[in-house]
Amino acid sequence: TISLAKKKIFLYSKFAKSSSHKAVSFLYAYLVLYSSNVSKMCNGLIIISLFSLFTKGLNFGIDFAGGTVIQIKYDKEAPISDIRNILKETSHSNAAITKFGSDQEIIIRITGSNSSLGNDIGEELKTTLANTGNFEIRRVDMVGAKVGGELAEKGLMSLLLSFIGIIIYVSFRFNWKFALVSLLALVHDVIIAIGAVSLFNVEVNLDILAAILTLLGYSLNDTIIIFDRIREVIQTTKEDNLEKLIDDSVSRTLPRTVLTSLTVFFTVLTLYLFGGEIINGFAFTMLVGVIVGTYSSIFVASSFLVNFRFSIADYRAKEVEIIRVKKEKAKNRAMFEQGTL
Repeated sequence: TISLAKKKIFLYSKFAKSSSHKAVSFLYAYLVLYSSNVSKMCNGLIIISLFSLFTKGLNFGIDFAGGTVIQIKYDKEAPISDIRNILKETSHSNAAITKFGSDQEIIIRITGSNSSLGNDIGEELKTTLANTGNFEIRRVDMVGAKVGGELAEKGLMSLLLSFIGIIIYVSFRFNWKFALVSLLALVHDVIIAIGAVSLFNVEVNLDILAAILTLLGYSLNDTIIIFDRIREVIQTTKEDNLEKLIDDSVSRTLPRTVLTSLTVFFTVLTLYLFGGEIINGFAFTMLVGVIVGTYSSIFVASSFLVNFRFSIADYRAKEVEIIRVKKEKAKNRAMFEQGTL
């Protein structure tokens, strides 16, 4: 029994030793795909996103454009055409009417500045639409044009402050090249996510902004974990080839990255399918962001690090100098406490 156990331990240790040094060449795979149809598709996503943003723009909701949103539920199929004809004869002729989740519920959007925003528009619509059937007004949201402009300005400022904070944090923890690479990878993620919002005409409200900020944190977290492993491999091995070092680091973090991404993806997918119309915009943006963020953390950030010619020798020299300074400070502190300094 003892000899059998020793044999099992020997075989397991042999397998672990051989598999621990087996790294999937992710960077090499990326460089190969760079000239393939898959890479062209990824580059095409950025081009399509930018084209949609510059030509189609974003469908700003009342949170940013200002206006009124009224949610109405009928006890039968909502007569959208009759409602539209009635509202055309009132001061709300610019109202947009769409279904909301089911045939019985509709959303009436009145964007821009309107003199009736200070009035009880819910009671007004009850009177105006009385002949269209039995219904109840479930929600009335009103945002003035000035407030909407302030929200848009503060939303943009929050994104800029997020980017600045990320640069400072990564520069302090790693290296300025790591910070620049992280920023470029995040810009890649945000462009594609916002481009998808524009392409599919998703209404941009505060929940979309929340999704973008969540995406920044999620994607950065994945990238930081890979960068942390790269730093660890630099400090614990004598490997001088950056491509091989990145391959090894990404290979070690791959199971964690895939499992985390799949967990988040299926959670957000459940929200998108069963969460209702109110949360669909947030869930859709997160779905796109999780896919793009996972891809960029594994391939885009690492390839940028190679393109910027990150020097392993210089990094190790700086780390040695930091350790020397710490030891010198500790020695001086000890001498001071003993009264010999």
